[in-house]
Amino acid sequence: MQKNFLIIAGIFMFLEIYIYQAIRTLTDNLWIRIGYWVVSLAVYGIFIYEITHYQRSDKSMIRAQIMISLFLVFILPKIFVVLFLLIDDIIRIGGYLIGFAKPSENFFPERRKFLSLVGLGMSGVLSALFIDGITFGKYRHKVRRVKVKLPDLPVSFKGYKIIQISDVHSGSFSDPGKLQHAVDLINEQNPDLVLFTGDMVNNVADEFKPFIPLFSKIKAKDGKFAVLGNHDYGDYVTWASPEAKKYNLNTLIDYEKQAGFDMLRNEHRVIEKNGEKLYVLGVENWGLKPFPQFGKIEDALKGVPESATKILMSHDPTHFDSIVKKHPGNIHLTLSGHTHGMQFGLDLKNVKWSPVQYRYPKWADLYESEGKLLYVNRGFGVIGYPGRVGVLPEITLFELS
Repeated sequence: MQKNFLIIAGIFMFLEIYIYQAIRTLTDNLWIRIGYWVVSLAVYGIFIYEITHYQRSDKSMIRAQIMISLFLVFILPKIFVVLFLLIDDIIRIGGYLIGFAKPSENFFPERRKFLSLVGLGMSGVLSALFIDGITFGKYRHKVRRVKVKLPDLPVSFKGYKIIQISDVHSGSFSDPGKLQHAVDLINEQNPDLVLFTGDMVNNVADEFKPFIPLFSKIKAKDGKFAVLGNHDYGDYVTWASPEAKKYNLNTLIDYEKQAGFDMLRNEHRVIEKNGEKLYVLGVENWGLKPFPQFGKIEDALKGVPESATKILMSHDPTHFDSIVKKHPGNIHLTLSGHTHGMQFGLDLKNVKWSPVQYRYPKWADLYESEGKLLYVNRGFGVIGYPGRVGVLPEITLFELS
């Protein structure tokens, strides 16, 4: 532990030396230089304090959010400055090794000043983006409209509208009122059905309690269904006993029921119109290890005709490739969440990139494989980093055809 701490401290010190060199290159103002060190030391002090005081028994995510925010806003952007100055140093050292010139003869103050300015500028832009993501980005909910063609869909369900939301992580929001606009967006779509695909909380049921009145306002003609996500089980904190952990889960399910959500735990519900039926299946969380694998499609399919049109709610998209698409139950559409799009990336019409894609190849939007469809929702809320940059919080509106 102490060795790792010293290594991390050494890396930070290396960063700071380079950053300070860039500041010295750009200004002779002593107060700016002193101010830089005062702010940096204060940030590192808070960062180290939060790390050393973090405990699994702490059921709140506030400490983790502070650590992650400080790292992303104040520490990570400095890498840009270091990168630009390192390139200059490598060029100088390379010239010395190849041309046998002295390093001082390859030093160009104007070039150094330009690189310092560019590096600090890019660093500032990245910091500003992360700050904007915390202040505004996590509230920029966007409705994504998706038309889905399902084979043998009953005529009565042509044009049927389904809203999907996922990954609320209510414990990451201090004021339910700031999400009123998102609930209004949902209701403006006049959905027939609302499906929630897991992770209502970060760790404990009481996170959702203040949000019950708000989520009770979500309206749907044929009801609101939900499934559990990996965070809903309370696996990431320490409990006094297994009974306490189980009580927490049952409390969460009850709170969601109070908000109007029918929890599907490896079971299904039938939506009937004009004698025709649509089957909605919901399984408990199933993800690649170390995530829990409680999902049981066989149980959810009991009593469902093989030829029926089926929509499956399964929190983790890895369930689709591992189990669902090859399952003989012939599930036409799977709705998942979990990835959040890592809350960071490029999410444009023709360009989509997020670091999360290297862990989850299917991380956002609609995918088809072996004749089956998977949609991965970008998430309604946030966790860890309490903001969003580029990948906005999502409300998905499906129109069936």
